[in-house]
Amino acid sequence: MSELATTQGITPFLWYNGGAEEAMNLYTRIFPNSQIKLLKTWGEGTHMPADQVMMGVIEINGLTLHLFDAGPMFKFTEAVSFFVSCKDQEEIDYYWNALTSDGGEESQCGWLKDKFGLSWQIVPAMLNERLSSGDPKRAGQMFQAVMGMRKLDIAEMERAYNE
Repeated sequence: MSELATTQGITPFLWYNGGAEEAMNLYTRIFPNSQIKLLKTWGEGTHMPADQVMMGVIEINGLTLHLFDAGPMFKFTEAVSFFVSCKDQEEIDYYWNALTSDGGEESQCGWLKDKFGLSWQIVPAMLNERLSSGDPKRAGQMFQAVMGMRKLDIAEMERAYNE
């Protein structure tokens, strides 16, 4: 069990309704420096389907996550999301397309839900830089442009900032 130790201190724990293993495979395929660290199914003689995940641990680009299948009682909401900071438009497009494919759905302002209903924010690093240290008036113009977008467009954001 020592290989599962993490220095994070606090680790997200995600509840699925039969899709945990598929989610583990998807997330470790999409994100760099990722791996499945543990996959244990419920097995025979339990209250859950034998082949569903009782305990899953993955690492996606340095972030450890625990996942399991435990039924339909709880669902993901937009109140919790994973924030992915992207260096350029190519990276935004990659994550956006990978996470919305096969049943995911686009939302507003760089937010999306993957096919399991988990919310993600796909955001260029420049947005945070401009909002935190840029000119407030120009940052406000850029933020207004963001409010009208689904997938964020860096070129359009820059245009709005420089108006």
